[in-house]
Amino acid sequence: MKALLSKSPGGPETLVFEDLPSPVAGAGQAVVSVKACGVNFPDVLIIEDKYQTKPPRPFAPGGEISGVVKQVGDGVTAVKVGDRVLSVTTFGGMSEEMAIEAALLVKIPDAMPFDVASAFLLTYGTAHHALNERGKLKAGETLLVLGAAGGVGLAAVEVGKAMGARVIAACSSQEKVDLAKAHGADDGVVYPRGPIDRAGQKALSELFKSACGADGPDVIYDAVGGDYAEPALRSINWEGRYLVIGFAAGDIPRIPLNLPLLKGCDIVGVFWGDWMRRDPKAFSASVQNLLGMYERGALKPHVSERFPLSKAADAITHLASRKAMGKVVVTMGEPA
Repeated sequence: MKALLSKSPGGPETLVFEDLPSPVAGAGQAVVSVKACGVNFPDVLIIEDKYQTKPPRPFAPGGEISGVVKQVGDGVTAVKVGDRVLSVTTFGGMSEEMAIEAALLVKIPDAMPFDVASAFLLTYGTAHHALNERGKLKAGETLLVLGAAGGVGLAAVEVGKAMGARVIAACSSQEKVDLAKAHGADDGVVYPRGPIDRAGQKALSELFKSACGADGPDVIYDAVGGDYAEPALRSINWEGRYLVIGFAAGDIPRIPLNLPLLKGCDIVGVFWGDWMRRDPKAFSASVQNLLGMYERGALKPHVSERFPLSKAADAITHLASRKAMGKVVVTMGEPA
């Protein structure tokens, strides 16, 4: 089988495309013939050794896949050969076959395309966990989403809307705002590209507040960080919830702690991957909830670009450029 491998820390240019032996399912495992692999911001970090998970090399990047069960190991009863499945894998997805713990596999609806399935769980799972468990978002509240046209951002727009919130999309271009509005955002704002000086940050805070209303947003979903975090927090409503999702801007912000004091607000960390491991029962319920939303048409994953496995390094480069809208997917074999 073929795989894209990281053999030394570095950017996408360090990745190599090689042949490997096909895996064999061990006890409790299943081998999946991978059909598609979603590309996410952690893929940019993990090959540079900047992610919280540091797998031993060589490894393939790719944290979520979809495909068909090819083989099952001893003791596996939850899935069988031929089942259509998706899974969150953290790494290893940019390969034609994977041996995965069978407990991590989720059966997908027959009508769900493989590229959509590979772009589904990590982003929508993060958004649902963030807004439901961590943010306690209520119907009628105002949700501000930073980076609203990216994978996790666009998912938050759709999930927030499905939960009955008024959703404000904040993006770096009008084209991105328009995409977020097409996926349910009620309104949007275009923020400047960084770095942003203090005067610019003050103006940005006013921009967020004017878009959200006099009281500001009740919940902020921030996958961007950097110079955008403090202005967003300054715009938040009394007893609001600021959700720390990630740092696509590159810098981890330093937040003055007088702000949560003055706002009576919460700064809430969201680590979906570890929550999934620590509370599998709640994770399973969240997944079934999301699949139900998808089948009802409330969630419509936007796959903007597809790259064949042989060009998967280009897919990571494209995502790192922050020009991607929606989800980027790697497909196994050359696309038609």
